[in-house]
Amino acid sequence: MAKSLVIVESPAKAKTIKKFLGPNYTVKASIGHIIDLPKSKLGVDIDNNFDPQYITIRGKGEVLKEIKAEAKKAKKVYLATDPDREGEAISWHLSNALNINSEEPCRIEFNEITKNAIKHAIKHPRKINMHLVDAQQARRVLDRLVGYKISPLLWRKMRKGLSAGRVQSVATKLIKEREEEIKAFIPEEYWSILAKLKTNNGEKFEGKFNRGPDGSKDLSNETEVNSILSLLKKKELTITDIKETEKKRSANNPFTTSTLQQEASNKLGFSTKKTMSVAQQLYEGVDIAKEGTVGLITYIRTDSIRLSDEAIKSISQYIESTYGKEYLTKTKKTEKKEKGVQDAHEAIRPTEVLREPDKVKDSLTKDQYKLYKLIWERTVASQMASAIYDTVSIELQENDVIFKASGSRLKFKGFLEVYTFGSVSEDILLPKLNKGDVIKITSIEPNQHFTQPPARYTEASLVRTMEELGIGRPSTYSPTISTILSRGYVEKDGKSLRPTELGIIVTEILDEFFPEVIDVNFTADFEKYLDSVEDGQGNWKSLIKHFYKDFEVMLQKAEENMEVIDLVEESDEDCNKCNAKMLIKHGRYGKFLACSNYPECTNTKPILNKIGVTCPICQEGEVVERRSKKGRLFYGCSLFPQCRFVSWGKPINEKCPQCNNVLIHKVNKKSEKIMCSSKECKYEREVVGSES
Repeated sequence: MAKSLVIVESPAKAKTIKKFLGPNYTVKASIGHIIDLPKSKLGVDIDNNFDPQYITIRGKGEVLKEIKAEAKKAKKVYLATDPDREGEAISWHLSNALNINSEEPCRIEFNEITKNAIKHAIKHPRKINMHLVDAQQARRVLDRLVGYKISPLLWRKMRKGLSAGRVQSVATKLIKEREEEIKAFIPEEYWSILAKLKTNNGEKFEGKFNRGPDGSKDLSNETEVNSILSLLKKKELTITDIKETEKKRSANNPFTTSTLQQEASNKLGFSTKKTMSVAQQLYEGVDIAKEGTVGLITYIRTDSIRLSDEAIKSISQYIESTYGKEYLTKTKKTEKKEKGVQDAHEAIRPTEVLREPDKVKDSLTKDQYKLYKLIWERTVASQMASAIYDTVSIELQENDVIFKASGSRLKFKGFLEVYTFGSVSEDILLPKLNKGDVIKITSIEPNQHFTQPPARYTEASLVRTMEELGIGRPSTYSPTISTILSRGYVEKDGKSLRPTELGIIVTEILDEFFPEVIDVNFTADFEKYLDSVEDGQGNWKSLIKHFYKDFEVMLQKAEENMEVIDLVEESDEDCNKCNAKMLIKHGRYGKFLACSNYPECTNTKPILNKIGVTCPICQEGEVVERRSKKGRLFYGCSLFPQCRFVSWGKPINEKCPQCNNVLIHKVNKKSEKIMCSSKECKYEREVVGSES
């Protein structure tokens, strides 16, 4: 009896699906795209209405041959690629290669790789959706035109290896503009006043300055502070108002691709690339003890926060039986569809809520467990009741100077019972106070502050900004960040992203000659045009034709007016092999030194950025900045490999007073500290004055 053939993209997915379908089905993997535009040339016939010139991808001939052989023997072929534009395009290419009738219902899709989902999909095949295919073709062709037309121009005018892309160039521009904001930032002085207070019973608490006699809440300088302090002659405050309220803190929605990448970065320290890689493993299937291979989460490329009725029902039953009815959310959440949200799939959720993280922990890798736990807890928490805090706000006054004190106590944990990644505010308890009570001021602490510049983008905040601006879609965030890092346009400084000199130069050139192409609004509007093509309301070739008319003019002007830029500089250093001058060149990981006598001499050396600290290990070399293969900044000895001192933290010229190890300067979002490099030693102190 002939078997039915099911074609998926990955071998891992094929293995999982094969288990569910049994012996009457053959499951083969295409291993991604089999047919695409050629790498060696443009592959778009501009003179013939922008027809794409598709070819079988080099190295995929044997895979396609094997699939064709299986298709000839099969009684029915099902195309089960991912449920998005890209997956639809892969299915379309396969259907053409296998000569499947365009009216044949051969396409199946599912949001999760579970037995019920696969069986249901097999029973409900449909035709290839050409609107989805056309939307993917429009993106592919426009990105090819931008990349393959601008990049060679950059090669001729600057150097080979440079590239431009519709989304990657906009992302680099955002990071460059943020860096410019930081450099242009002028700190502004402001002050706060903290009052240490004590009741007649000796109970202590704190109050913060709220507003002065004129109603102003701002203290701009020390003169204004002294003016306020002069009004507090009695060294006491009278309670004029007490408000006791109940505040609720609601759980966040289930994960979209964007919010998963952000939360995995913030809570787990995962890069967007790592998050998507691990999530793909959880989606395609993991071998679980006593169950076999099973998909643990639903489809991972989604912009929807929607959960199916079936999922909500099973999660609610789990919450009620595990924690009690009072832990169920009391209000049905309404998912407002935001502008630009496709809402094609559910939010990312566990395929089975009873598959608790700790029950499958032994079957998962460390990273799989962390990410699955994050997704499982976020999903369950989204259907739970709000956390409830009892809060009290007290207003204290003297001579129309008002201070405020506040306290809170967690009354009901609600979703925080499950979501261990959510911070739980510590109880801040105030003494029992009454309106009219006179409170003593034991001390007054005026504090000077300065406004801080905007923070550099991290991967998480860049993804959030791209989503807010409508740049790209869930499937493009991670590849975009990987591209700008690998091209050397952006580098990592800890978690922060900052533009390299090369990235700044390329962005400025593109901004001058191709302002519309790397304009945020154009990139966002193009996504809307793609959505209209997907909805069957637009013609993709007309969209490309309209774009290319102006793009061709920009290309011509750039070709004529763009000056040749020499990115090579002469250094003061001589080659240690042939004594010729060393040149400063730009590479994938930033600047490096190369012999000017190339190709006769191929000597290259890294440029060592010294930080003015002697190596704490060998006492001979100097500590220099280095970068890992992934672009992460670290510090090492200039005499490497003879001396192998390395540190992720920036060393300073000072030894730990407790253990004599080297001290490092560590900066995070909340603080700036000097701390010991030894994990065993707990010495640390806040950064002061010239240390920052």
